[in-house]
Amino acid sequence: MDSLHPTHPVRAVPPVFCTIVPPHLLDRLARAENPAVSAAARRTLVADASLRQARGLLTALGAPSVAAGAEAGGPNRSVHDAENGTELPGRLVRAEGADATQDATVNRAYGGLGATFELFHAAYGRDSIDGSGLPLVATVHYDRDYGNAFWDGQQMVFGDGDGEIFLDFTLPVDVIGHELAHGFTQYTVNLTYYGQPGALNESVSDVFGSLVKQYALGQTADQADWLIGAGLLHENVQGEALRSMKAPGTAYDDDVLGKDPQPATMDEYVNTGRDNGGVHINSGIPNHAFYLAATALGGHAWERAGQIWYDVMTAGVLEPDAKFKDFAKATVKAAADRYGLGEEHEAVVKAWSQVGVGTQ
Repeated sequence: MDSLHPTHPVRAVPPVFCTIVPPHLLDRLARAENPAVSAAARRTLVADASLRQARGLLTALGAPSVAAGAEAGGPNRSVHDAENGTELPGRLVRAEGADATQDATVNRAYGGLGATFELFHAAYGRDSIDGSGLPLVATVHYDRDYGNAFWDGQQMVFGDGDGEIFLDFTLPVDVIGHELAHGFTQYTVNLTYYGQPGALNESVSDVFGSLVKQYALGQTADQADWLIGAGLLHENVQGEALRSMKAPGTAYDDDVLGKDPQPATMDEYVNTGRDNGGVHINSGIPNHAFYLAATALGGHAWERAGQIWYDVMTAGVLEPDAKFKDFAKATVKAAADRYGLGEEHEAVVKAWSQVGVGTQ
């Protein structure tokens, strides 16, 4: 264990390797005619495969302890520089409370960690993503032309992108929030990363990633763009983001990237063995349900819709293999428990009905 990770006991849970860019997208890029695009995608795929194997070993051996926490009520952030290598966490370049550096990537990572901590703490009274002051560790400038960002069960890691398709992965704050929210799921329901529970795992990260951005910008549900990864794609790419919660399937339509495959309803559910059973694809369905509930309620999405989703994740009512209908039923019950049978309950029931997921 690196000396930059001093001991701090945490609940033993199997870590999952979760990336913001799905493997099916990288597979397509690996076949691109542009050698700069294809080489970077292949390099990223190889790195991701190695990292997934490492996560499996960590699960078998048990996760090592992570850094000690700061005072309750405040974040304990550390940002490290891999210097285009792959050793984690890398050289410490900004610790909690330190001044901004001359590296904008470092500062964006530091700010994004703080924005995520702030949402969970201010909106839900949660002390970091584990509820017990877990330090938030990030590594930037990972590998060369690395086209992804991930949560590895212990920390965040950001690539610089290839400059052809993907830009710096610290640019969208919702990408940072998304990946840290995988840690939130790891310490709550720990949804199995395959099929419908895996799509729920991804959706929960999109929901809270979007809420991190909305909270940081002070946006209402109507003002939000409901995009995941806006600003990540190069200007030459025909697309605006990796995913759209407002209109799944419309985030990009590009000759190189292909067309966004996300469905918005169960009528379009994609049965596939790729991408862990389509976890990044079918997450469009619960994503859209949250968008519909949040916009029906109006105001700040983190207040009522977000609170209901948070209640479900922390109530201990879901099993790790929960399906869409299990999650939907749990949100309906959570809405009734917290708000009664009023507009919140009605909005949640209607949202799931609109995407074709029953709640009875």
